[in-house]
Amino acid sequence: MIDTLRGLLPKKFRSEGPVIPVVRLQGAIGMATPLRPGLSLASVAQPLEKAFAMKKAPAVALIVNSPGGSPVQSRLIYQRIRDLAKEKEKEVLVFVEDVAASGGYMIALAGDEIIADPCAIIGSIGVVSAGFGFTDLIKKIGVERRVYTAGEKKVILDPFQPENADDIAYLKGLQQEIHEIFIDMVKSRRGDVLSSSDEVFSGKFWTGGSARGLGLIDGLGDLRGTLKERYGSKAEPKLISAPRGLLGRRSSVGGVSALASLSSGGQGLGGDVISSLEERSLWARYGL
Repeated sequence: MIDTLRGLLPKKFRSEGPVIPVVRLQGAIGMATPLRPGLSLASVAQPLEKAFAMKKAPAVALIVNSPGGSPVQSRLIYQRIRDLAKEKEKEVLVFVEDVAASGGYMIALAGDEIIADPCAIIGSIGVVSAGFGFTDLIKKIGVERRVYTAGEKKVILDPFQPENADDIAYLKGLQQEIHEIFIDMVKSRRGDVLSSSDEVFSGKFWTGGSARGLGLIDGLGDLRGTLKERYGSKAEPKLISAPRGLLGRRSSVGGVSALASLSSGGQGLGGDVISSLEERSLWARYGL
């Protein structure tokens, strides 16, 4: 519809440069609550489909700004981008703003090129699980823990029970499996330029300049400057966003409306606060 209206304008009022769709992928991945949809395949599917459907666009640009989160949602978003790029035969340019770390970097791997700000944080190719232990606390306040299960491992890593060496070993085994999947993804996408240094997969992270030296990204720069350099001074970036639902919130595919989420008696708000704290801790790890 927009292209049709543009064609009706007198030539002097038309933009003669190419239009490049831009999709912003920002936030912690998979930390969804009824009031905070988070960054997930459901929340980005529509804008990605719309961006790749622009037939005349020479490429699709993605802005990635994420400290990580769910490895499952990270890989699903990555896979959807690669599937669309293949189906629509589009080049994918990824631009990193503040950070593309852990799951954020996994998503960035979907780009045919990754371009970052020199001060951006890149990497953290690893897997982490964190929690708290409350065994001494419940004893101190006189609380008795009662758990009944069918399945002896149903309460593995229960924070209200002492740590068990076998449980920790099991968790580390799961982490190693996910880490190996992550490593394979990096090698398959970046293998021709990737540094052989063991540090690359250690979980460390670097600034944009150092990341380029390690082969984790292709160049330094910003979206607007890069697009104009490649496609001409009249190249026009066009932000593609998810449609807005009730109360002006971004809706997601198969999402729950804001009013429906509020009908849960305030549970959405409590989960929203917890999710905000968890997300804040992820950003803080990178000094942001």
